[in-house]
Amino acid sequence: MPSKPKPKSKASDRKPRKEKPCPICSRGIEYIDYKDLSLLKPFLNERAKIKARRTSGACAACQKHLAAAVKNAREMALIPYSAR
Repeated sequence: MPSKPKPKSKASDRKPRKEKPCPICSRGIEYIDYKDLSLLKPFLNERAKIKARRTSGACAACQKHLAAAVKNAREMALIPYSAR
């Protein structure tokens, strides 16, 4: 006998999400420079991969600029592509 499908939860049933401020916007940083390694390092995990937005807390616009800066820094050999 097939089991009954679970009822889908409504948006109103979910716990409200606490808004986390963007760490880049809250510092007042307007431009993310690829040479500023002290800014970029916290947004990389131990394997030198870019952290996800939900993990880093960055807003969509900052995450986009951050990813571009990290990729430029990798190209210039300031940050490794991967860590062992």
